[in-house]
Amino acid sequence: MNIEDLIQETLAEILKNMGVAFGKFKVSVEKKTPFGSPVYRIDIDSEEAATLIGYHGETIAALQHLLKTLVWKRANENIFVVLDVDSYRKRQEESVLALAMRKVETARKSLEDQVLPPMSPYFRRVVHTALTGPGFEDITTESVGEGDRRAVTIKVKA
Repeated sequence: MNIEDLIQETLAEILKNMGVAFGKFKVSVEKKTPFGSPVYRIDIDSEEAATLIGYHGETIAALQHLLKTLVWKRANENIFVVLDVDSYRKRQEESVLALAMRKVETARKSLEDQVLPPMSPYFRRVVHTALTGPGFEDITTESVGEGDRRAVTIKVKA
């Protein structure tokens, strides 16, 4: 069984056990990523999106972690999974990246380090990945702080 099929089977099992109604979900693979391993993006259509997302995205984050762990155990392959419900994560990513771009412009103009608000490891990774691409050769990023207070600092290279 390939990873995509295993992801679909495992996610369907989790959602059924939760008693959550869901429509279809789509698994897509981003093969070329800055971190080497492929990223499996899963988009779920559900009438119970609020239940799956949870308060401030806590449920979707927990589901993503559970799915990744179960697939890793079953396939014996460490994978990176992004779980999205009704484009909730996509909208969050766009918002975080818009803020990061504003901070990049401020850093370039002022030559002072800019610190983003504390965010989850997932969104810090989104920022780090985006700011390593073309057009950001003069920018470096670093995660600072501990625990829930960990944030990304954006710096202009000297």
